[in-house]
Amino acid sequence: MPAITPPSGGTSTAALIGRILLPFGIAYFFSFLYRTVNAVAGSEIAASLDLTPGDLGLVTSAYFLTFALFQIPLGILLDRYGPRIVEAALLVVAAGGALVFAMADSITALAIGRGLIGLGVSACLMAALKANVQWFPAARLPLANGIIIAMGGLGAIAATTPVQIALTVTDWRMIFTALAVMTVAVAVLLFAVGPRHAKAGQSESWGAAIRGAARIFRSPVFLRIAPLVVLSQATFLAYHGLWAAIWMRDVAGVPAADVAAILGIATTGIIFGSLGTGLIADRLRQRGVPVLRTALGFSLAFIAVQAALVFGLPVPEIALWTAFAFFGLSSMLYFAVLNAAFPPELGGRVSTSVNMLVFSSAFLLQWLVGVLLDPWEGADRVFAHRAVFGTLAGLQLAAILILPSRVATRDDPGSEEAQR
Repeated sequence: MPAITPPSGGTSTAALIGRILLPFGIAYFFSFLYRTVNAVAGSEIAASLDLTPGDLGLVTSAYFLTFALFQIPLGILLDRYGPRIVEAALLVVAAGGALVFAMADSITALAIGRGLIGLGVSACLMAALKANVQWFPAARLPLANGIIIAMGGLGAIAATTPVQIALTVTDWRMIFTALAVMTVAVAVLLFAVGPRHAKAGQSESWGAAIRGAARIFRSPVFLRIAPLVVLSQATFLAYHGLWAAIWMRDVAGVPAADVAAILGIATTGIIFGSLGTGLIADRLRQRGVPVLRTALGFSLAFIAVQAALVFGLPVPEIALWTAFAFFGLSSMLYFAVLNAAFPPELGGRVSTSVNMLVFSSAFLLQWLVGVLLDPWEGADRVFAHRAVFGTLAGLQLAAILILPSRVATRDDPGSEEAQR
């Protein structure tokens, strides 16, 4: 791995790994595990409480709703108090949500527990991105962010076959209880070893902080990049977190016993994709290729994979879903583009502004897919699956048309912000 040094050059690579990449990466591991665990445990949960596909989609998507609603205040909190304190405190909330979920005996209680989990892990990636913005130069953000996301990919893998194995010796309630205990341990670790905040942002008034967030939403660059990021990531999150497993069952005819294994293997694509896209973007940047252009190439590849699934190309399901996972989070490269275009003190708000749109859309999409599929059976449901997925791929392709051709960065203040 190429050496990464902070802007000041005063912190060793070992310290950056031990105090930023590892603790924040472990936290994101659990965030992704929570996000995707229902893809495997969902059938057990539904059977025990007699939930319909729409019910399960609603419960699972409650995670996305609370996650999304908290993003703007989260960005202000991160910029004011720093990622260490904010994330450690919120992880305790996630642990509480896991306990509520484990004890739930109704759809309402499940949704409340799932919502608390979403609120509690809402800072896991954004806090890591904020820490990276503070400690890494803008040019190395794609690689640093890719490492964090790869660790989240490990969490997604842990939510597949390991959870399926655990379900053979215990039930889903005990799994969520164990997750609650481990989440508290991660909160303690992060609080103990995470870097302390510089506190410069605490002098900013709440009014000024809110105006800073509003400035982001008015930025032409933000308005032209955000639609593609939102559509790409919401599609990935909705399908990887729940509907990919249902697609395999309904469209591809994969036996239920094999779905978890296929998802587990396919999810390795998140790890290799996060590291791979970050490394490729980093190396191409050194050769003069802007990160924005590299991100565009990966976005087109992601759309191509979705088209292959929709049109039923004769490619093994495991290969297509691995490619889906590989390219699914490549749009995280746009976070590096946006963060580099704004002052560092707005770093938390830039990331959470995008994330709010991503997760609110993921909430709506994960629920809406279930609603659209509920009325159909047999061949009609297969057609409904393809129609929904194909529409989403088409919207992503349309969003590419409004991308800027160039974005100014704080390391390149003389360039134009966006132009065609």
